[in-house]
Amino acid sequence: MSCLHVTSRSRVQAVETATDIIISNHWRKNIPVLAKSHRVYAIDLIGYGYSDKPNPRQIGDDSFYTFDTWAAQLNDFCLDVVKDKAFFVCNSIGGVVGLQAAVVAPQMCRGIIVLNVSLRMLHIKKQPWYAKPFIRSFQRLLRDTAVGKFFFKAVATKESVRNILCQCYHDTSMVTDELVEIILNPGLEPGAAEVFLEFICYSGGPLPEELLPQVTCPVLIAWGDKDPWEPIELGRNYGNFDSVEDFVVLPNVGHCPQDEAPHLVNPLVESFVACHAKSYVEQPSS
Repeated sequence: MSCLHVTSRSRVQAVETATDIIISNHWRKNIPVLAKSHRVYAIDLIGYGYSDKPNPRQIGDDSFYTFDTWAAQLNDFCLDVVKDKAFFVCNSIGGVVGLQAAVVAPQMCRGIIVLNVSLRMLHIKKQPWYAKPFIRSFQRLLRDTAVGKFFFKAVATKESVRNILCQCYHDTSMVTDELVEIILNPGLEPGAAEVFLEFICYSGGPLPEELLPQVTCPVLIAWGDKDPWEPIELGRNYGNFDSVEDFVVLPNVGHCPQDEAPHLVNPLVESFVACHAKSYVEQPSS
């Protein structure tokens, strides 16, 4: 999982070079375009991509890989590296992370663009009462027995990754060998299996509909209307929250609009950032 940070250059004097940008490759079609006008960072959340992957069993904390952890990472990155407020551009589960970060430390976020945010349909709150004991038992089976490792090995292959991507990308011609490698290779890093199993057994934490009422910065939601995992019919409801300025439908696009349709996403980001960076700069100093 990764999140994109965009800061307005009107607030920054130095021009960043390619070596100064931390790149997460699933945003490879967005960073070069946005970086022409802004400082742009894309970070891999801890446990994912090429970030460190501490073994959750050795940390001594049963709840390390949570939205609280990732939100803290996002805000600490803004504080320590960006050294300024930033716009968060997030996809899928990353959208929940961005919203949580904005709720926890609103002073660090100038606005959020959320692409096909995870509805978290497997959240324990969304399950019928009679299913909850079975869900917990299945999670323990995956996390505490060899079944989980076997399952991970089955999905951590080129063929499996390609099949999964062809499900969530509406235009399957975008599922290239390069994309398969980008998604697969971090999953082959040491510790990736333990993190994967820990996360798929994580059915708690916040829901988008719980976070959006608490967000004080402007939010833009964009949604690929051909997403088979996060149906747009359910996602439209998020457009009713006061913090959401607009809900934009991305026609004939699947679950990862930033990669499948950068020609639609990049202008949205540019417009949103330009609008709110301008209003931020024009605010009188206190």
